[in-house]
Amino acid sequence: MAGQSRDNSQYTTDVTRKSEDTIDFEIIELLFFAYRDFTGDPDAILEKSGFGRAHHRVVHFVNREPGMTVADLLDTLKITKQSLARVLKQLIDSGYIRQVTGPEDRRQRMLYTTKEGQALARALAEPQSRRIADALAKTGPGAREIVKRFLVNMKNSAAD
Repeated sequence: MAGQSRDNSQYTTDVTRKSEDTIDFEIIELLFFAYRDFTGDPDAILEKSGFGRAHHRVVHFVNREPGMTVADLLDTLKITKQSLARVLKQLIDSGYIRQVTGPEDRRQRMLYTTKEGQALARALAEPQSRRIADALAKTGPGAREIVKRFLVNMKNSAAD
C-alpha cells in the first residue's frame, strides 16, 4: 500500500535510487492523503445535491468575495469558460448563486451566493476548518504561520 515503507531494494536500479534521493515521495504522498481526507467530508455533502468539487470551488470563492465577476472567478479558478458555464448554471438553477448585471458595464456579470448558497458554503467549510484546527493543535505553537508560509510557497508565483 502506498504511504507505507517496503524493502524493494532488490528491484531498484541505481538510477531509481538516485532519483529517490532528490524526490520527496513521503511529502508527496502525505499531500495526496491529506487532500483526499480534506475533501472527503465536503464531497459527501456535495454528492447529496449531485454536485462535485468544481461546484465547491465556485460556491467557496463567490461566498468569500460577493460581487466578484465571472471573469474574476475564471481567473481565480484557472478554468475555461465552458467548464465554469456548466457548473455555474447548475448552481444558479439550484438557487445557490445569483447573477447580477454589472452597474456600469451591462456585459459584466457579478456573482453572489444566496442564503442557501451561504449555508452550503458554511456546511462545506466547517468540517474542513475542524480538520485544520485539529491538525494545527497537534502540530504545536506557531504551526499556523509555518503552514501558511509553506502553502504560499507551494503556489505558482504568478497565482493569487
